[in-house]
Amino acid sequence: MSDRATDRVRETEVRKTFAALLAAGLVLLAGCMDSGGGSSVSVGSRTSPSTGSTTTAAGVGNLRAYYHQTIHWKACGKDRCGSLSVPVDYHHPSAASTKLAVEVAPATSGKAIGSLVVNPGGPGAPGVDLASDASSYFAAPLRAAYDIVGFDPRGTGRSNPVDCLTDHQLDQFVAEDPDPSTPAEVKQFSASAKEFWHGCEKRSDSLVDHVSTVDAARDMDILRAALKQSKMDYFGFSYGTKLGATYADLFPRKVGRMVLDGAMDVRLSTRESALHQAAGFQTALTSYVKHCVSGDHCFLGSTVQQGLHRISALLDSIAKKPLPTQSGRKLTVGNAFYGVVAPLYSRGMWQYLDIGLKQAIQGNGSVLLSLSDAYTMRGQNGGYTDNSMEAISVISCLDDPWSLPPSKIPGQYAAFEKASPTFGRVFAWGLAACWGDPMRNTDDPHLKIDAAGAAPIVVIGTTRDPATPYEEAVALSRELKSGVLVTRNGDGHTAYNEGNSCIDDAVHSYLIHGKVPKNGLRC
Repeated sequence: MSDRATDRVRETEVRKTFAALLAAGLVLLAGCMDSGGGSSVSVGSRTSPSTGSTTTAAGVGNLRAYYHQTIHWKACGKDRCGSLSVPVDYHHPSAASTKLAVEVAPATSGKAIGSLVVNPGGPGAPGVDLASDASSYFAAPLRAAYDIVGFDPRGTGRSNPVDCLTDHQLDQFVAEDPDPSTPAEVKQFSASAKEFWHGCEKRSDSLVDHVSTVDAARDMDILRAALKQSKMDYFGFSYGTKLGATYADLFPRKVGRMVLDGAMDVRLSTRESALHQAAGFQTALTSYVKHCVSGDHCFLGSTVQQGLHRISALLDSIAKKPLPTQSGRKLTVGNAFYGVVAPLYSRGMWQYLDIGLKQAIQGNGSVLLSLSDAYTMRGQNGGYTDNSMEAISVISCLDDPWSLPPSKIPGQYAAFEKASPTFGRVFAWGLAACWGDPMRNTDDPHLKIDAAGAAPIVVIGTTRDPATPYEEAVALSRELKSGVLVTRNGDGHTAYNEGNSCIDDAVHSYLIHGKVPKNGLRC
C-alpha cells in the first residue's frame, strides 16, 4: 500500500458490492466456477467534465474576486449542485483558474443552522458523494441541523481530475505484486512507477503541480466565503482530518465547529506514517482472527497464530499462482491484498472477509476480487468510477516527496516486518511510491501545524483503527492548541455513525449545540 487510501466512500462501496454479490448469489458459490467468458475492459473511460478544466482567469487580479464570487446553484435531484472557481496557483492567482464541483444536501428540517463542509478522506476521494448520499454517512440529527456541503477537492472526482493511466494500465498497476521479491518483479515495479509518473505529466494539465493539501485547504476558505459563512464548520474523516487541521492552521480565526474523525498525525514523516499504518492493519487483522477463533470451528484454525499464518500462506500461494474468478479475470496477489484489507475498515464488514477467504482457500477468487474492485473504485464495466487511485499518489507526493529508491527497500524489511508480520513488506515498498515523481510543491509541505488561536477542535480516534492508528489521534489532539480528544474503544476505521451512541451524542452536542466534549472522553 503506497499511500493512505482511506476514506468513508470506500467503506460504503464495499458494503454496496457485497449487497450486489448477495443479490446475484455469488457469495453462495464457494468452490463453484462459471466456465463462461471474461469481462471486457474499457480503456480510458474516465472523462474530465467541461466544468472542471483549467481556464485563463480573465479579469481576476487577485484573490478578492474569488472570495466575492457567487455560486450559481442548479437542482440535482433533491440537492443543489454548482461549481466554485479557485486559482490554479495561489502564488499567481491571476494566471489561471479551475473549478471545483460542489453539492449541497439541504437540511432535512428546512431550517439549517449553517453549512457543514465535509470531506471523506483519501486523499483523492470525491467529496460530493457525502452530500449526494448523506443518509449513509450522517445521522438524522446532523442532517436535520445542517446543510451538508460536499466538494471534490482539486484534481479529484469532477474537479479537473488528474489522470495518470488508462483504465487498462490501472488494472495492471493494481494487480501487480505489492511485495516484489525477484529481480524481474523489482524491474517491473520500477517500470510501472516510471510509467505512472510519465502518464501524470502527459495526461494531466498544469493543475497536476498544484493539488497539494495546502492548495485544497486554501480552496476551502474560498468555499466558506461563497457559502456566506463567517466561520468554517467542518467534519473530516481520515485524510480529511489532515485537510481540516491544515485549514485550521492557515485560517485559525475562521474555524467554527470542527470535528476530525480517524485522525492522522500530521507531523509524522513518510516512513513513520507507513510504519504506523502497517502496525494498524496488523492490529486489525489480529482482532479479526481473534474473533474467528473465539467461535466454533474457525476456518482459519484454532489459534490466532494459525489463523494469521493461513492468511499469509494464502497470499503467498496467490503470488505464485493467481486464482480464477467467475468474471474470467484472475485474482492476483495485488488484488488479493486490497480484497483482504478492504473489509478491515469496519467490524461490520468482517463477514465479507470470512466469505472471501473461504472462497479463496477453496480456489475461487471471485469475492476477494470484487472487494478489491470496490476498494479501488473499479466499476463492473471495467472502467474506474473516479480517479482516487491516481490522485492519492499525486497529492501525497506533493505533500511529501521523500522516497527511497527500490534498491534501498530491502533494508527496511526488518523494521516493517516487526510492525506487521503479514503486511510489513508491502508497506516497506510503499516507501518507493514517490520515486521518480517530477512534480514539486511550491509551498513548504512540512508545516508544524498547531492552529493556534482556533476554536476547540474535536479529534476522534478508535483504539483498533487499521488505517489511522489511535496513537495518531492522541498526537494530533496534543499538537493542536485547541485539540479535544475523544476515544472510541473498538474496531474499524473512524468512529462516527458506527453504532456507538456515546460518540454520536458527543459529535451532535458539539456540532449542533456547541457543547465541547470533555477532553479525554472515552466511549
